Amino acid sequence: MPDHAPPAHIVVVGAGQAGAALVAKLRASGYGGRLTLIGEEAAPPYQRPPLSKAYLLGEIDEERLWLRSDSFWQEHDITLKLGARVLALNAKAKTVTLAGEVLSYDELVLATGAEPRRLPAAIGGDLAGVYPLRSLADIARMRAEFQPGRRLVVVGGGYIGLEAAAVARKIGLSVTVVEAAPRILGRVAAAETADYFRALHHAHGVRIIEGVGVARLAGTGRVEAVVLEDGREIAADFVVAGVGITPASALAESAGLAIENGIRTDARGRSSRPHIWAAGDCASFPLDGGQARLESVGHAIDHAELVAANLLGAAQDYHAKPWFWSDQYGCKLQIAGLNTGYDRIVRRAPPDRDAARDTGPDAGPVAGPETALSIWYYRGDRLLAVDAMNDPRAYMVGKRLIEAQKSADPALVADPASDLKLLLR
Repeated sequence: MPDHAPPAHIVVVGAGQAGAALVAKLRASGYGGRLTLIGEEAAPPYQRPPLSKAYLLGEIDEERLWLRSDSFWQEHDITLKLGARVLALNAKAKTVTLAGEVLSYDELVLATGAEPRRLPAAIGGDLAGVYPLRSLADIARMRAEFQPGRRLVVVGGGYIGLEAAAVARKIGLSVTVVEAAPRILGRVAAAETADYFRALHHAHGVRIIEGVGVARLAGTGRVEAVVLEDGREIAADFVVAGVGITPASALAESAGLAIENGIRTDARGRSSRPHIWAAGDCASFPLDGGQARLESVGHAIDHAELVAANLLGAAQDYHAKPWFWSDQYGCKLQIAGLNTGYDRIVRRAPPDRDAARDTGPDAGPVAGPETALSIWYYRGDRLLAVDAMNDPRAYMVGKRLIEAQKSADPALVADPASDLKLLLR
């Protein structure tokens, strides 16, 4: 513990992955002061990734999503305020206002996460049968829609949209994915990774339309069709909007905190106002000369635990170790690193695949269901990131190299006969 006295009352706004990790870390580090965790949702802190996969499929129940048992909060003397929205933040007075209550804090952490982008009401986004996919409440509203034979249109070809499409096909729905950009996964992955997932979804009967935006959603009271900008009309029993998320920074902005792609923080998690910190999806932090924001479970936990340590005087800077994953059909995608600024791609497949040939965005389908493949991103000679599809060894090696700030000879990576583990020596 630091030499100076710890804060008497720490308030954390946001009871998601970051908020839950932060308060748990504080108690595990010996913090004995008053600790309050505020969440807008009525459910206790829970994990979100299974929402669009196992939970939507009905393979796990709600309690298995919970990050901690019911007893954890009481046993660790953490005041958990659920279904509680913070209406105002007064940075000067060091208070947060809830309905019928004003809380004073010594230190405040904003772990407000992110919010789903919604389809505009002007094009029919407020029709019944149009759903975002972010929370337990979203799943509760849409679950009855997932019935065999029904027609689903997914707007957005990112990972969340593709995961929803995969679940719907497993159940037996007719699925169309509409992506306005020239290709799916355009913001987050190379064309080679997009080729893989396009082929995977085609093999499972999903129709994918790329390079055409949505003009409007048609229907009287309830969505009945999706009308594309080129005039095509796709019949729909319901629509899932997978068009990304935005940082939940409105509260911070209203209190005068600096905003830059989220709540701007320094390398230690401090906002622009004294005694206010930010952690997780809502926070941007220094990276490679700019401000970056990450959206992943791993980052939410790591960043929150660093902020917890700094609240107790650790004075540590944050060094991100990004990793992500996605499950679709029989494919497990694992991503290590950030591919921002890559200028070279190396493709690696097991020896029994045609792994040595060059591919590009116009090469067509390169994979079928459950094929192992990895895509390695370079900027110059520097390894930036790895997309590993059903290839845990490539993921493990790539992650360790990136975290050690080491690279890998592209020729060895591309050679399917080479032993990746030798790259670690």
